[in-house]
Amino acid sequence: MFDLFLPPHEKKLKSSLKNILGISPKNITLYTQAFRHNSVAKEIKEGVKDSNERLEYLGDSVLNAVIADYLFRKFPYKDEGFLTKMRSKIVSRNHLNQLALKLGLNKFLSQTNDPNLKFSSMNGDAFEALIGAIYMDKGFYAAQNFILNRILKFHVDVEKILLTETDFKSKLIEWSQRERQEVRFTVVEEQGNGYDKQFMIAVMVQGEAVAQAQHFSKKKAEQLSAEATCIKLGIT
Repeated sequence: MFDLFLPPHEKKLKSSLKNILGISPKNITLYTQAFRHNSVAKEIKEGVKDSNERLEYLGDSVLNAVIADYLFRKFPYKDEGFLTKMRSKIVSRNHLNQLALKLGLNKFLSQTNDPNLKFSSMNGDAFEALIGAIYMDKGFYAAQNFILNRILKFHVDVEKILLTETDFKSKLIEWSQRERQEVRFTVVEEQGNGYDKQFMIAVMVQGEAVAQAQHFSKKKAEQLSAEATCIKLGIT
């Protein structure tokens, strides 16, 4: 009944989201905001814009909680380190961007035509904002059901992700180029001889040692030290 009073674009959004979510949105205003990029948002109070950033923040927390619970139950004999790595892979910005495109969320985004936004994380941000909107509109269990039964069940191959090795060195170098930070991998110590030789590799950021790791393979030591650096610096 109330749909009769909705503007045409909100009616269309509500219909499309019902197919994606499996439930009918109640407060369509939340979902409209979930797809409003900061580039087109208006200031509503003291520097706060009506963009999707607050919903993104909320959705990020809900998504991490649901994925953590899912992995905890799925892998009862794996340690905290394994669970953390798996969760990081599933909720990585690149993976969330891919999920958003699979769902077609990019079609709903309101944004400027700035070409610099083409390769940004706005699709993944909108995905998290959508989860935040579901949480605010329908509650935690509706958001959990969407993540488990609409996303993980049909769009995430957990076993494939399990076998995927993240190239942390490349990720760190990409971050350094983006943030204009100097990153160097330095051999700080070599132990043993021949087949027993091990390499201690330190990652230097702006001349400061951030993390180090040791392995028989120099390449593996670089990957391990890069991974430790990414975790320490919060690079996802």
